[in-house]
Amino acid sequence: MSATTAPGPREGRRITLGQTTRTVLTVAAIVGLIYLCWLLREVLLLAILAVFVAVALSAPVSLVQRRLHLPRALAILVVYALIGVVLLGIGLIVIPPLVDEFTSFLRAVPGYVRDLQDSELIARWDREYGIVAQLEAEAKNLPSIVGGALAELETVTVAAVERVVELIAILAVAFLLLIDAPRLTSFVYRELAPDERRARRVGEETSKAVGGYVAGVFAVALLAGIVSFLVMTLLGIPYAVPLAVQMAFFAILPLVGSTIGAAVIAVVAAFEGPGTAVAWILFWVVYQQTETHVLGPLVYRRAVDMSPALVILSVLAGGTLLGVLGALLAIPAAATIQILVREWWRGRRGAEPAGDTPPAPA
Repeated sequence: MSATTAPGPREGRRITLGQTTRTVLTVAAIVGLIYLCWLLREVLLLAILAVFVAVALSAPVSLVQRRLHLPRALAILVVYALIGVVLLGIGLIVIPPLVDEFTSFLRAVPGYVRDLQDSELIARWDREYGIVAQLEAEAKNLPSIVGGALAELETVTVAAVERVVELIAILAVAFLLLIDAPRLTSFVYRELAPDERRARRVGEETSKAVGGYVAGVFAVALLAGIVSFLVMTLLGIPYAVPLAVQMAFFAILPLVGSTIGAAVIAVVAAFEGPGTAVAWILFWVVYQQTETHVLGPLVYRRAVDMSPALVILSVLAGGTLLGVLGALLAIPAAATIQILVREWWRGRRGAEPAGDTPPAPA
């Protein structure tokens, strides 16, 4: 019986070189993938938004499809149409009063100018700092200023068109994802067998968390806009309709959005008098506490099952990475990660949620 010969130094060196080569190639592939993602970051961001929209609309689309007995594509179009009708209705409610109030402001401008001309404070500033002379000097540069403003207007117009195109692309991709959602999820569940039950549970919990979060956030934002409008009307704060709309839009931003909207209203209220501004601030402090301790837990705890500390950290991280958009997507993204980690931990412990244990064989 021959003795087993140990590998020579050359063979050992060959194995080491092979491992080193694989490691280098793996690292290079990872770096290349990261660099490619960086180059395609805008496209990837649009894709992430499309997935988010698809997940958020999955439940309404399924509901319309089931209740009206429609093909899935037609159900998606119905949901899109309903959203468009809601936005159009908001526009019809907001734009006419906004135009009227802006027209009233333009008509009041001459009176504001006369008040400034008759103001003793402005006269004293003119004597001390020569404000009128400086304004006359700046007026000579008005043509160049207007030209620069027109150039900026062109840039803003191009940017607005780009945003519209991106929105259409997001809705189109979300439409395709929603159409293929049942087939894609079934395929993924089959490929993950024998973990199909766990994968299905993760998918259902994620869809429920994202859909619940979106519905809750819009409900809180709508409530903030309505309550703000009523209080501004009661206090006699002008431009109540557009200010209430901006409050609702800002309230969509988690944690800090409603505070920003309230600050804008406080500035407008200050022109009506310090008492009006103080009354608005007092109201908003009470409302903010109610939103933080009652409405917030209802949205974040019931919809995404996240602690307030994790919500704050998620929003800060998302805002740092992607700005306002990151802050909007941070909570559902963190909720998805939390669901995945929780499911991984269950699998590691071999535990199953209550009611999810497969029946024992007969």
